[in-house]
Amino acid sequence: MAFRGWTDEAIRFFEELEVDNTKAFWLAHKDVYEEQVRAPMRALLDDLEEEFGRARMFRPYRDTRFSADKSPYKTTIAAELERGGYVQFSAAGLGVGAGSYHLAPDQLDRYRGAVAADRTGREIAGIVATLRRDGYEVMAHDSLKTAPRGYPKDHPRLELLRLKGLAVWRQLPASDWLGSSKAPAKVTAALRSARPLTAWLEAYVGPSRLPPR
Repeated sequence: MAFRGWTDEAIRFFEELEVDNTKAFWLAHKDVYEEQVRAPMRALLDDLEEEFGRARMFRPYRDTRFSADKSPYKTTIAAELERGGYVQFSAAGLGVGAGSYHLAPDQLDRYRGAVAADRTGREIAGIVATLRRDGYEVMAHDSLKTAPRGYPKDHPRLELLRLKGLAVWRQLPASDWLGSSKAPAKVTAALRSARPLTAWLEAYVGPSRLPPR
């Protein structure tokens, strides 16, 4: 099924779930979630598959074991793309992400070395500056308050050295285009714009070589 857009009912579903995040609400509106939220997301991912590979859609249930917030349901629907990328729909609109939000220790060592090195460091700094100018937010799961051990506190790329990951995010606010077939093209454009960053990470950081926990 080709993507045809999300309805106002899909946005309203998440708006109401933010207010009433209970099992009773979920069960009473599960058909809305399946038909108006999940089905269009599946169609969008199918449209993206040729260029970005298969997608893994996340479950709608929150893991509350270690969280003070015991709300049982996520107020977003999201998926990770096989060839890099993250797509998320919510009441706020459509978000697109790329990069490595969390780096394993061996990846972090290679990342910092590449950021500190003159040629590769200037390259990623330029890529990040361009993406920021284009409206992307630069993020990571955590950041040091000062320079990592072994790096000078006055390093010209200290901001990047402090990060424990490197990812970008672009939020596309809810508008009339969400109810049309335009979303695949917008997601594709956002992910293509982020390719210099993901290519840099692939070239100088790569996958973790540590054994899985």
